[in-house]
Amino acid sequence: MKRNKFLIALTVCLPMLLSAFVDQVDTVLPLADLRRRYSSGDVGQWPEPHLDASVQQGFVDIGVLPAVAYPASNPFSKEKASLGKLLFFDARLSASKQLSCASCHDAQLGFGDGKSLAHGHGRKEGKRNAMTLYNVGYYKSFMWDGRAKTLEDQVLLPVQDHVEMNTSWDTMVAHVRIIKGYGPYFKSAFGDDQVNLLRIQQAIATYERSIVSYPTKFDRFVSGQSDALNDQELEGLHLFRTKARCINCHNTPLFSDNLFHNDGQTLYGTKQEDFGHYHITGDQKDIGAFRTPSLRNVGLTGPWMHHGNFPTLRDVVELYNLGNPAPIQRRVQVDEKTRPIHSPLLKKLDLSKAEVDAVLAFLQALSNPTQRRIAMPDFPE
Repeated sequence: MKRNKFLIALTVCLPMLLSAFVDQVDTVLPLADLRRRYSSGDVGQWPEPHLDASVQQGFVDIGVLPAVAYPASNPFSKEKASLGKLLFFDARLSASKQLSCASCHDAQLGFGDGKSLAHGHGRKEGKRNAMTLYNVGYYKSFMWDGRAKTLEDQVLLPVQDHVEMNTSWDTMVAHVRIIKGYGPYFKSAFGDDQVNLLRIQQAIATYERSIVSYPTKFDRFVSGQSDALNDQELEGLHLFRTKARCINCHNTPLFSDNLFHNDGQTLYGTKQEDFGHYHITGDQKDIGAFRTPSLRNVGLTGPWMHHGNFPTLRDVVELYNLGNPAPIQRRVQVDEKTRPIHSPLLKKLDLSKAEVDAVLAFLQALSNPTQRRIAMPDFPE
């Protein structure tokens, strides 16, 4: 009887012990071996990532971004992108004729605005941080909460928002239509000079899909340039995929799984309470869930999180290192029907200071310091 109990216990515990052993082995691999494997150009040679069971099916590892795909309903053309760029920067689309898309998505500020919360019409403060437009064409849904299913749909949401551009769609179209100089641009892009809402959407979305980050040190390294990352950055890459567990959400070449997670940032019971994806699905598990942002150019796009409350990347990494132990303040009375259900992927990491520093160094290696300087275009009259 005792023998049977021992065998049962061994059967249960052995996989856990082996997993812990593998984790430890992965962590202490010599840097020279890690450098050879990660820079081989062959993902099959990389150490196994530390993935939760819920992530394993369909998992795609990090790597070099492929070319952005344009939808069949709105294929790329140089003329359409040129028109979209004009419309993106033209403040005459807004009610006040003082705000453009570029007002909150400044190329020199990582295609964000550098503020915790965006400001719009009448200097009103929005509820969320202006998400960067870098690599926006790779997402499968849009806005922090995913309420836009296509980039063309997303173009319209800030226009009519009273806190953003505060303009009806009809008014926006009328503002463009009365500018005679836009006629040749529409004709070049679409075959005739008709101005309508769909064409404005398609042109701006085409331009936005062209906003792709430049290759980084990480891209050069995994493509075979073995000295592109220094030792600390290399250690950070390995921790990112193993002990630090970042890979569970920040995977694929976009460094985003394109999914929605509650990482304890609902700010439940505060003035900044935000239920996120729940407003789209009505499912309690989506209370406080937001789409995983890409980490490409993350060093250029602060402050961070949907609420913009984290002024440094160290704040972000330390939050996850602690497993966000107190996401709801004790003084807040909780309605069990709206209690946020935090993602099971959120776990205490026990990273040392040196390991945190290495992860931060790797995150910086995902950013290309070459800032885009886009000259203001000459607008049609």
